Amino acid sequence: MAFDYNELILGDKTDAFLRRLAINLAIIGFLVHLLACVLYKFEYLDLSDTNDFFDSYLDSLYTPFSIILAYEVYELIRAIPESFSNSIGKQFEVISLLVVRDIFKNLAEIDDSNVNAVDSDVLFIAVEALAFTILFATALYFRKMTASSGDTSKRDPAIQRFISQKQTLACALAVVYVLVASYSFSSWTFGFIDGDNDLSRTVFFLDFFTWLIVSDIIILLSSYKHITDFLQLARNTGFVLSTVIIRVGIGTPGYTGAVLFILSALLATSVLRLSMLDWTNPNPEEE
Repeated sequence: MAFDYNELILGDKTDAFLRRLAINLAIIGFLVHLLACVLYKFEYLDLSDTNDFFDSYLDSLYTPFSIILAYEVYELIRAIPESFSNSIGKQFEVISLLVVRDIFKNLAEIDDSNVNAVDSDVLFIAVEALAFTILFATALYFRKMTASSGDTSKRDPAIQRFISQKQTLACALAVVYVLVASYSFSSWTFGFIDGDNDLSRTVFFLDFFTWLIVSDIIILLSSYKHITDFLQLARNTGFVLSTVIIRVGIGTPGYTGAVLFILSALLATSVLRLSMLDWTNPNPEEE
C-alpha cells in the first residue's frame, strides 16, 4: 500500500488530534499565564523588562488565543484543496481572531492615569471592533455561500488532477507553516528572554501570509489550465488581491491596518457576490 502523505498531514485523524491538542494547550497556557499575572500582582514575580507581559489579567488571554490561532491556520491550509472560496473564507476566520487578540492586548495596555491616552486607545479599539465585526460577517458569508455550492466538475479527470496538485501544495505549505512557526516562536522566545516582549501581530503572521500569497498565485496560474471563463479567473484574482491587502494590513500598525482589513473583507465579499450572480440571463423580464 502506497504511503498517503496527504492523509497524514491533512487527514481527519490528524485534524482531530491537533484540535484536541490545541484546546488542551490553550486551557493550560491560559491558566499558567493567569497564574503568572496573579504572582506579579502580589509581587511574587518580577522579570524586569518583561513585566508588561504580566501586568494585567487581560494579558493572560493572549496565550490561549495564540494557540487557537495556530490551529486555525492549519484549518486554513486544509481548506486549500477544497476550493479557492473555502480557503478565502477560512482566511477571514483567522484574521478575525487575530484582530480579537489585538483588541485584548490593547485593552490590557490602557493606562487609567492618562485620560487623553485612554480616549485615544478606546477610539482605536472601537475601530478594531468594527473591523472584527466586518471580518466575522465576511467569514460567515463565505461559509454560507460555499456550503451550498456543489462541485460536479470534480468528476472530470483534469479537475481531479488539479485538486491533487492543490493537495500537494497544501502539504508543502503545511511544512512551511511548521518551519515558519518554529522560527518565529524561537526568535520571540529569545527576544523575550533578552527583555523584548513585543506582542505584535507581525510575529509569524507576516511571514506566513507571504507564503500563503505565493501558494495562492501558484493555484491561480495553475487554474488557467482548467478554467477559461473570465468570470472565474477574475474572481480568483480578486481573492488573491484581498489576501495581499490583508498581508499589508498585518504589517501596518494603527488605524491604517484596521482599514486595510475592512477593505479586504469588502473586496472579497463583493467579488464573491458578483461571481455568483446569474450573468447568463441578466434581463429575464425581456424574454
